Amino acid sequence: MTTRPAVLIMQRHLGQLTPFLEGSYDVYRFWEGPPAEVEARIGAIVVAGEFELDKALIERLPNLKLVACFTSGYDRIDVEWCRARGLPVTHAPGVNHEDVADHAIGLILAARRKIVEGDRHLRAGEWTPETRILTPSLKGQKVGIVGLGLIGQAVARRAEVMRMAVRWWGPRDRPAHWPRAASVLELAKASDILVVACRVDDSNVGLISKEVIEALGPSGLLVNVSRGQVLDEAAVISALRSGALGQAALDVFTHEPADPADWADVPNTVLTPHTAGATTEAVQGMLMLMVQNLAAVFNGEPLKTPIQN
Repeated sequence: MTTRPAVLIMQRHLGQLTPFLEGSYDVYRFWEGPPAEVEARIGAIVVAGEFELDKALIERLPNLKLVACFTSGYDRIDVEWCRARGLPVTHAPGVNHEDVADHAIGLILAARRKIVEGDRHLRAGEWTPETRILTPSLKGQKVGIVGLGLIGQAVARRAEVMRMAVRWWGPRDRPAHWPRAASVLELAKASDILVVACRVDDSNVGLISKEVIEALGPSGLLVNVSRGQVLDEAAVISALRSGALGQAALDVFTHEPADPADWADVPNTVLTPHTAGATTEAVQGMLMLMVQNLAAVFNGEPLKTPIQN
C-alpha cells in the first residue's frame, strides 16, 4: 500500500485540481464514493467555501489534519467547530479581490449604460437613427458600498476614478478615505447605486431587506458580488417587477446554480453565474496557496494562510 499522504476533494467542480495534486498525493474524489478503508488515510480535504462542511464525514476521518478551502470566502465552513477539534482551516485571501471589484464595475456599466440591452437591440435589427438608446452618465452618481474590506475598498477606488461619489457602511467603523453612513438603510437612501461587497455570516443574512431595497428606490441600481444570502432575493425580484427597484446586477444568488425560471421574466437585470472572481490569474493564485498549505501540513511546517478568527 502506498505511504503517500491522501487528499479528498469534496466538490465535483474542484475535480480539475486533481492533476496538480496527484504527483505528490493519493487523490480521491468524494462524488466517486472512495472506499471506506481509505478514510483512515485521508490527511486533508479540499473544499470550496460556499459549500457546507460535511461534519459527519469529518468525524469518520481519524487522521485528518487540514481543511484546505480553495476559495477566499469560507462562509459555509464552521471554523469554530473545526478549531474545537484541533483541525486547522486554510483559505486563499487577497487573491481575487481586484478581479471581483473589476466585475462589480462591469456590472454597473452593463446596467447603467444598458450594454446588454444595446447588444440585443442591434442583433434584433432594431438599430435606427430614431431608436438610439440614451443612458445616464456615471459622473456624479452616488455609490454606496456595503462592506469596506478588500473588495469594497477596490470598488471604491475604481468608482472614485470614474467620477462617482463614494460612501460606505459596515458594522464596524474603520479609518477610510470615504465617509461612513450611520446604517445600511441610510446608505441606501443616499445612494444611486448600492454595491454589496461584505462577507456573509450569521449576522448579515438578509441584510439587504425589503426596506433597504425600497430605500434605494425606483431609479436605484443594486449590485451584489458578495453572497446571495445577504439579499432578500424574493424582495429583490418583487421590487424589480413592481418598479420599486430600478435595476439589479447580480453575480451571486441564494441558491446556486440559480434556477433560470426564477429570473426569466424579471426586468432590468444583468446576471452573471458567480464569475466575479473567476479569472485565470486568481485561480492560479488560489491553487498556489492550496498547494503550499498542503505541503506545510504534511511536512509539519507552519501553514501559509490559516484562518485566524
